[in-house]
Amino acid sequence: MSEQETEVSQQAKAASPAWARIERARHPQRPYPMELIERIFTDFSEIHGDRAFGDDEAVACGMARFDGEEVLVIGIRKGGTTKERIKRNFGMPSPEGYRKALRTMKIAEKFKRPVIALIDVTAAYPGMGAEERGQAEAIARNLLEMSRLRVPTISVITGEGGSGGALALAVTDRVLILENAIYSVIPPEGAAAIMWRDIAHKDRAAEALRVTASDVMALGCVDEVIAEPAGGIHEDREAGMEMLAAALRRHLAELKAMPTVELVAARQRKFRNIARFYKET
Repeated sequence: MSEQETEVSQQAKAASPAWARIERARHPQRPYPMELIERIFTDFSEIHGDRAFGDDEAVACGMARFDGEEVLVIGIRKGGTTKERIKRNFGMPSPEGYRKALRTMKIAEKFKRPVIALIDVTAAYPGMGAEERGQAEAIARNLLEMSRLRVPTISVITGEGGSGGALALAVTDRVLILENAIYSVIPPEGAAAIMWRDIAHKDRAAEALRVTASDVMALGCVDEVIAEPAGGIHEDREAGMEMLAAALRRHLAELKAMPTVELVAARQRKFRNIARFYKET
């Protein structure tokens, strides 16, 4: 074994369990939300534009059918080639994307169609142009409006769920997460750079942040961890997508059975109870 191979092997052994999950969440073969939408839903008809500035290529919204029922589905677009990734801003939404999502959610509410969001986003785009056009306000507006939508809502963290970029689409009745996905306020590399001035401590930061599906489930930030095939959903796409579809089917049936007033009240109560202080000994 070469010195380089030995070094890589030692690094793999030294990696924390949390960092191993992060590597699976970021695996280049892991299906992006749009692939999941194409395989799980039918008759997807995309809606473009926020009716204020433009159309964000990083966020796809459209009406579709799930088991024959009409729903609104929202997904993050990252792109497969370098050209596509640049066009879609590497999957980092601008304020137009969040406003487009909210506009379509209001349409779904008008026609009493459930809302399903599939999320794989590192963060909302932090560029100057996005900030000038109201990135923070767009995210805050979504948090407010989603908390009181009068239709069943489900979000699924399929890869990375990063900070407000993910939360702006995840104030829903049910927040689900795939087994190898992560949900965090900041990427471990960013936390390591802040805390230890060195991203080499990223695995240490990953453990401290408690980013894994089981961690955020224990913290009460998600409602269910959806199992994946051995090795991750990219190892067996068909089986993984069927597991995801089954979970969506089950939760959607439960939510549709709830009266609207009770549905909204339960959603708001859930998110109010998440933000609790705690300490560990």
